[in-house]
Amino acid sequence: MVSIVIIPGWRDSPPGHWQSLWADQLPGAVRVQQDDWVSPSRKAWLASITQTILAQPHPVVIAAHSLGCIATAHLPPVATAHIAGALLVAPADPERRSVLADFAPVPYQCLPFSSIIVASNTDPYCPVRTAGAYARAWGSEFVRLQNAGHINLEAGFGPWPMGLALLQSLISEATSRQQHDLAAV
Repeated sequence: MVSIVIIPGWRDSPPGHWQSLWADQLPGAVRVQQDDWVSPSRKAWLASITQTILAQPHPVVIAAHSLGCIATAHLPPVATAHIAGALLVAPADPERRSVLADFAPVPYQCLPFSSIIVASNTDPYCPVRTAGAYARAWGSEFVRLQNAGHINLEAGFGPWPMGLALLQSLISEATSRQQHDLAAV
């Protein structure tokens, strides 16, 4: 069993966005809440995300968007020890927007869990080259979408079945790993 933790990005994800839909549809999914979605503080965001992760009864699979991806890369070991996988969609580039500067510099080391980065060649918030560099540094599988913008509601991504399939692949991998670990005991 895994717990799903949804981590929205800057300014949250509105109703109809794939994250909002998944939060309502996926059994046991938990959505991280932030006190300030508009002027994000790395310290406050990481504290909220860490608290949410540690409150889950099972290993966690993350579904993050935009700045939520960068926040995930900044998480402390006490949180990452509970993460079994992460779907990191349309990561932000905090060095391109001053309001996100508290999240710079972006960590460039391998994440201690399985991850998939999904990025678009037309994302206005992060060049696809930068997203590819994150994938290489973080040890993530990289999925490049064509003309998908910021992979959000404005770009036409409501239910997003492909994203859900990618999330399910991470859940299946985490579940298989748990079963293998139990069998080895």
